[in-house]
Amino acid sequence: MTKIQPDRVPGHEEIRFRLGTWQRLASMLPMAVPAGFGTVEHVGRPGFESWIQFLSIMLVLGVAVVSLTSLFGITLTPSAARVHNLRRRTIPWASVQSVRVEPIMGVRVVALYEADGRRTRLRAPTTGFLQWDRGFEEKFHVIGQWWLANRGSDWVPVPPPGTGMPT
Repeated sequence: MTKIQPDRVPGHEEIRFRLGTWQRLASMLPMAVPAGFGTVEHVGRPGFESWIQFLSIMLVLGVAVVSLTSLFGITLTPSAARVHNLRRRTIPWASVQSVRVEPIMGVRVVALYEADGRRTRLRAPTTGFLQWDRGFEEKFHVIGQWWLANRGSDWVPVPPPGTGMPT
């Protein structure tokens, strides 16, 4: 396993993590199976025309899903983490309080916790059933190392909102 050190990446000011091709295609399975059954039921018998229609719809949806999900991910820069979802967010490293792995519905995702209490779950890297990523742990550690290396010397932990300030 190759270790990526933020200060030892030659010629790179940024690292980008995206979903893998299989992870993007696997996101279509939950809609493909019911759509296939609906196509067969619609005609009453599995006919040639219904399968052509089904395959055409799946092809169009597949291209749309793969194209859209290829935009998701995170870009690590020396000053901030740029989160690519349906909208782009830039989270300065100084405002990040922790980087954690969270389980959600059988999938493990990386989450960034900010000083104001906001949690941002990243779309990539992720790993889970049908979306396995062998490099997930390494990517999680790279994100954590970038945070530790770039959060600044004046960074201080902030207590979570609602806990009150210690006296």
